[in-house]
Amino acid sequence: MDPEAFRSKMSGLAFGNVMAAAARNYQKEVLAQEKAPSTATNEEVDLDELMDDPELEKLHADRIAALKKDAEKRQALQRKGHGEYRQISEGDFLGEVTGSEKVICHFHHREFYRCKIMDKHLKSLAARYLDAKFITLDAENSPFFVSKLGVKTLPCVILFRQGIAVDRLVGFEDLGAKDDFSTRTLELVLIQKGIINEKKPDEDDEENNGDNSGTRSVRTSVNYDSDSD
Repeated sequence: MDPEAFRSKMSGLAFGNVMAAAARNYQKEVLAQEKAPSTATNEEVDLDELMDDPELEKLHADRIAALKKDAEKRQALQRKGHGEYRQISEGDFLGEVTGSEKVICHFHHREFYRCKIMDKHLKSLAARYLDAKFITLDAENSPFFVSKLGVKTLPCVILFRQGIAVDRLVGFEDLGAKDDFSTRTLELVLIQKGIINEKKPDEDDEENNGDNSGTRSVRTSVNYDSDSD
């Protein structure tokens, strides 16, 4: 082979290898830049400027005001007996029912098994739904209101709005007609009836006050039917 032609061919090969190597290096550099975090726009963040932003300050102030208002509302409702499931006497009934916008009252008999089941579920819901007042009344010791409200089957849960009875649950008819219904089942029925609004559970402490101040003996001709089998 002609020496000049050989040198020309080898020079061409070398140039090609250099270009290929340069292309590979360029690709590596591009990939490295794409993977590297962008510091040009993020490394210089002026926190003082953010803290002095009037819009952020307003949002913060509005949030604090909303939390304070909510806390005050909760305290006012708790002073009215909300947030717990309480037993009341017949003498307290009118004041309790008319003293709150929404009241859920369970007419019960202390010896009826299904009334105890209802008590358990209402107690659980009372701590979560602060907007409604949850109370229970011994039907045997409350003949006047049992008669006025036409309570004939126990358990009977009557729903009041602004002191007016608007709906009721008689026995377990709305709860699948069985004893092992869940608290969620009762919750959904009360939501459907509009006496509570579904929301995130509150963090209130659950407490049950079993103060039954009805001490007088009352005879009544009303015969209560238990919904128990």
